[in-house]
Amino acid sequence: MKKITLLILILQLGLYSIYGQDINQVNSDGERHGLWKKYYPNKRIRYEGTFENGKEVGVFKFYSMNSSDNPMVIRTFAVDSGESLVQFFTAKGVLESEGKIIDKQRIGKWLYFHKDGKTVMIEENYENGKLSGEYKLFYENKKLTKLTHYQNGREHGNCKQYSDSGILIEDVNYVQGQLHGPAIYYETSGQLKQKGSYEEDLRVGVWEIYKDGQLFSSKVVPTVKD
Repeated sequence: MKKITLLILILQLGLYSIYGQDINQVNSDGERHGLWKKYYPNKRIRYEGTFENGKEVGVFKFYSMNSSDNPMVIRTFAVDSGESLVQFFTAKGVLESEGKIIDKQRIGKWLYFHKDGKTVMIEENYENGKLSGEYKLFYENKKLTKLTHYQNGREHGNCKQYSDSGILIEDVNYVQGQLHGPAIYYETSGQLKQKGSYEEDLRVGVWEIYKDGQLFSSKVVPTVKD
């Protein structure tokens, strides 16, 4: 009987060491240290994660006020780099998007997913918190919808769009967010539809119209005066 009582006592102490640990503590400098949990006014958990002398370390999970079943955001902090991987989820726990941030700014590649949480819908790149470099948009069948380029948060460079069968339907160019330069449009069959040029979002010069891939007509776009 004494052995059973001793065993129960040992188990209770073990459970206390696991579940009874102090949370929401600070170190001698007043910095958050150890496991922290915060709750909404309705008593649902808001977030949980571990601090080390005021600095977030490892995995932090953030929850919706309406449900504690699945975290809406999971943020994983890298050691000493200042970077963190951020993942956003639906209320049902399906991955919506993920990427890295540093100093609250997005950096590098970010991915957005279709409703299955696996198939990539958007692939974009950031520099200093702004879109920069290639931007890709995909159909659910994984074929490319759009390939464009960004600079300092604005579309800048060539932009191509495709049908869901992979046929090129638009080939245009941007300069600092405005259509500028040669532009070509195609039918979903792949045949040439029209082509011309833009300047600061306006059609300029000669535009050619095609039918069944053959030149049908052309016109000179009048210059718009201020």
